[in-house]
Amino acid sequence: MNTGDTAWVLISAALVMFMTPGLALFYGGMLRARSVLNTMGLTFGCLAVVSVLWVAFDYSLAFGPDAGRTGLIGTFSDSGLLGNLATATQGSPGRHIPVFAYGSFQLMFAIITVALLAGAVAERTRFWPFLLFAALWVTVVYVPLAHWIFDPQGWLSAKLHVDDFAGGTAVETNSGAAALALAVVVGKRHGWPKDQARPHNLPATLLGAGILWFGWFGFNAGSALAADGLAATAFLNTMLAGGTGMLGWLIVEQRRDGKPTTLGAASGAVAGLVGITPACGFVAPLGGAAIGLVAGIVCALAIRIKYRFGFDDTLDVVAVHGIGGIAGLLATGLLATTTINAASADGLLYGGGLTQLGRQALAVVVTVAYSGGLTFAIAWVVDRTIGLRTELEYELTGLDEAEHAETAYDHGRVGAHFSAASTHAPPVRHP
Repeated sequence: MNTGDTAWVLISAALVMFMTPGLALFYGGMLRARSVLNTMGLTFGCLAVVSVLWVAFDYSLAFGPDAGRTGLIGTFSDSGLLGNLATATQGSPGRHIPVFAYGSFQLMFAIITVALLAGAVAERTRFWPFLLFAALWVTVVYVPLAHWIFDPQGWLSAKLHVDDFAGGTAVETNSGAAALALAVVVGKRHGWPKDQARPHNLPATLLGAGILWFGWFGFNAGSALAADGLAATAFLNTMLAGGTGMLGWLIVEQRRDGKPTTLGAASGAVAGLVGITPACGFVAPLGGAAIGLVAGIVCALAIRIKYRFGFDDTLDVVAVHGIGGIAGLLATGLLATTTINAASADGLLYGGGLTQLGRQALAVVVTVAYSGGLTFAIAWVVDRTIGLRTELEYELTGLDEAEHAETAYDHGRVGAHFSAASTHAPPVRHP
């Protein structure tokens, strides 16, 4: 066991965990004040639900010994988080870190992936039914995809040889496809698209984006699972892509709308970070900057897809994470180089031909089909049995009061306080 690598992975796990409250702020600021706590609560709830399931059995299914050598799913064994404690605390097979460290790191990936889906159905989704959906979804959809790409025995990694350093398939493309299916099942908000809600707290959104960017260093560089040169490469690529993604989005806004916005800056940074996620450990810094720029531009243009096809993806999870993830996966097939990572294959622009690009494209198709189809089925069953969507009355008056009996901002009490204070205020004396 390498203590330096273990320390880096544990720090990275904490950074990725911090992304979930960052996501809550990022999402919450973009919503109307009357339902901000509900959406933030949906993301926070994933911390609890996924943690319990992950330790109980999801980790074993994702990273346990491969079932039948098919590369499709893991099995229960002593190497799980509830298995042999001596083994779990001393080291993991093929890695220089404890099972508990690796399991904790991968847990944070599962949490943030599920939490992303709350943005697609914000302002109209009930709390407890969503957590039931999250529990089913993480086990049925996320866990198999994680095994396919993150586990050395998974068929996408071992047999298809897909290059995905930190989750372009299992996290980004998966969440985008799932968000589309979930939004279709839950349906549009009342009055959408004519009634366009304005963000109620853009400073919170900017702060949330900053926290996400900060956490993304753990997400990407931590995926090296060692404190080494590959982690440093992923770290630098992450920073570059976030910056160029922001610039790309702002350029689109300037040309299309005549003004760059702070919301665009936050969204563009996230789009660039999404795009670099699968490529960060396979491309040179120049390639990382290019991927971020392309992702920022493409995702900014993709925002209009939901209006064209009529699905209400409240906070653009499909455009940013789905399209951004696909762009990053395909760009990896163009720009990957064995000079950076000998475990990869050279991309098209580095003389590798179309082979790796074809593998990346197939991974996109498989992920979208699997995630989209099963998410639709799970959401449909939950909605038809206990109801994912809230009643129209509560949607219009706000889910914070209806679902949680509280509000984010108690304007009434503040107003009453100032009114009472003014009654007893001393008279103003003029010179």
